[in-house]
Amino acid sequence: MRIRPYASSDLSTVVALFTASVHTLGAKHYGPEQLDAWAPRPPDLEAWRQRLEPLRILMAEDALGPCGFIAWRDDGLIDLLYTAPRCARRGVASRLVQAAEDDLSASGVTELSTEASLGAWPFFETQGFTVVEPQTVTRRGATFTRFLMKKENAA
Repeated sequence: MRIRPYASSDLSTVVALFTASVHTLGAKHYGPEQLDAWAPRPPDLEAWRQRLEPLRILMAEDALGPCGFIAWRDDGLIDLLYTAPRCARRGVASRLVQAAEDDLSASGVTELSTEASLGAWPFFETQGFTVVEPQTVTRRGATFTRFLMKKENAA
């Protein structure tokens, strides 16, 4: 597996990977209405372009193509972390988190945070994050539970 920087030409790939991940891996934790609110089909690529622009992003790829991506802010918030369904539970997310931690550490960031979904919070716990508080959010009329999580960055 190779990790590389995101390029603007990756936009469609990232959005397709996100949508597939939410609708496949998220189905264990959320209902159809929630999944459609979280990852509408078809996606709005211009909204995605604007969302991704201020973020640092890395892509993971293997011989078959994209496996995942991570996006974070300069203040240490991991905003997006998704793996392709075919690559789930193969260490992709762990490698992406480590790469982001290394980058943030080099920038002097000492605390990481994320807002983890029901499916993601156990993974983030294995990465050393702890739950600060549960949160309830509404997106496109659907209500979700997520968890604000933090970690001291010792990368």
